[in-house]
Amino acid sequence: MLTELKVANFAIIDRVDVFFKKGFNVLSGETGSGKSLLLKSLALLMGDKSTAETIKTGCDQATVEGLFDISDREDIKTRVADLGIEHDDTLVVRRILSKDGKNRVYINGSLSTLQQLREIVSPLVEITGHNIPLIEMTGQHENRNLQSKAYHLEMLDQYLGTTTLRNEVQKQFEQLSQLRNELEDLQQNAKQKTQRLDFLVFQRDEIEGLSLKIGEETELENQMLRLKSSEKLSDFVSQAEEALYSQEDSALVRIHRILSKGTELAQKDPSLQAKLEPLTTAKTLIEEVVYELRDYGQQLQSNPEALQEMEERMSRLRRIQKKYGTSVEQILAELKNITDEISGLEGSESRLESLQAEISKIEKTVGKKAEQLHEKRQKGAKTFEDSVQKELEDLNMKGLLFLISIGQLPAVTTSGISEIEFMIQPSKKDEPRALAKFASGGELSRVLLSLKRVVGTSEYPRTYLFDEVDAGVSGMTAEKVGKKLKSIAKGQQVICITHLPQVAAFADSHHLINKVQSSKGVKTEVIELDRESQVKEIARMLSGEKITKASLDHAKELLSSPR
Repeated sequence: MLTELKVANFAIIDRVDVFFKKGFNVLSGETGSGKSLLLKSLALLMGDKSTAETIKTGCDQATVEGLFDISDREDIKTRVADLGIEHDDTLVVRRILSKDGKNRVYINGSLSTLQQLREIVSPLVEITGHNIPLIEMTGQHENRNLQSKAYHLEMLDQYLGTTTLRNEVQKQFEQLSQLRNELEDLQQNAKQKTQRLDFLVFQRDEIEGLSLKIGEETELENQMLRLKSSEKLSDFVSQAEEALYSQEDSALVRIHRILSKGTELAQKDPSLQAKLEPLTTAKTLIEEVVYELRDYGQQLQSNPEALQEMEERMSRLRRIQKKYGTSVEQILAELKNITDEISGLEGSESRLESLQAEISKIEKTVGKKAEQLHEKRQKGAKTFEDSVQKELEDLNMKGLLFLISIGQLPAVTTSGISEIEFMIQPSKKDEPRALAKFASGGELSRVLLSLKRVVGTSEYPRTYLFDEVDAGVSGMTAEKVGKKLKSIAKGQQVICITHLPQVAAFADSHHLINKVQSSKGVKTEVIELDRESQVKEIARMLSGEKITKASLDHAKELLSSPR
């Protein structure tokens, strides 16, 4: 719901600030007072293109700002959130028009694009039924949705109560589309997948052929270094054994001499024996070292064949390290990725078969539901036609026939197999023609009014802007127009520009648009009328510039009539 409209430096408007209310809002004023300018500013909030010519003379820029209450529009909140724009229960749209052409759009203070504005406030109704406008305008210059076949289908389903069934068809159709796309990808990529599988199998076999173990690289390097240094190590072992044991003057021989001599002398001083004990331990340790060096030396035999095998294995390891990772851990992790992908590719054939079976099953289900939906639409279309026709006749549009063209599509779409279009037959002598080619803005407005009366209030309350809805009507018909506008405004919002007092009398909120002459030139102002001012304005609408007692009495009578 539009709660506030601010316009500045737009055409002959210096600045106006209009507060709209829930329900039926009326805008009235003399011809040329600026009502069309207000509509143009509202159209800018809906995403219409702007021109520099609309900026007030002498000004560099114009601004149009609208404040919307979206507390009952969760879909709008979702759209805003999807664009990354912060929001609560309000939506502020601001457009700045500049002489230099650098126009800007702000949504809740975030710099946005014109396309984003249209998507939020006034998108074209799509066949999915997800893009529901926040504002709908119908008149001489704007009737996009009324001319849309998708909108016709939306209204018929809403009237028939088949929206739930259509949503089921849509959900299954979208699922079917995803599965078909997946199947097409599998079929198109079959050759590439075969080549990919061959390559992956080669990689897997290359890695698995090494039977790698974590820590193997370091161990292999150590073994190779020992084999390459076996001669030097053997020489060291021999020299150490000789120095410790074999030579006549070895360490063990010397220790043995010292211990023998010390034992003899200990008979003269027993305390000496205790001091020689560590030397006994040292002798034992040296003997153990000698034994271990001998064992180690026996293992140090030169083995060129083993060294060659190790070098070949290390060379293979280095080659795959260049391809798959710098460490054994990384190579084994890559091996897991490769085997997983192989499993997926080897399973693609079975996936292809299961996809075909699943697609066939859903095609039958969605086809059956689409046929049920089409049958319901065919049966209910005549009742819908008759109801709209009665509304049109009640609006003094006798002779004009409202028809619904129902065709069957060759294949199921997101909305079923029905092709719906509203038709108008000006008279029985004329051929029916598409509502989209119905030129009169006033007649289109009354057709929309009739449709909304029949369909009822949507689950998505919105703002309806009616222009020229009272064109060419008067008297009792004008009163009926007012009643119908009042009825569809319940639970949502209607903003209507009218010249008819019978329509204005039904307003929940009435604004007067004036053109004021001043020393600075002509400007437009918008005034919200209280009860007394509303009586005077309706009297003016009844009698013209000269307000009489009779016109005032008549105005009071209109306002006091049961609503």
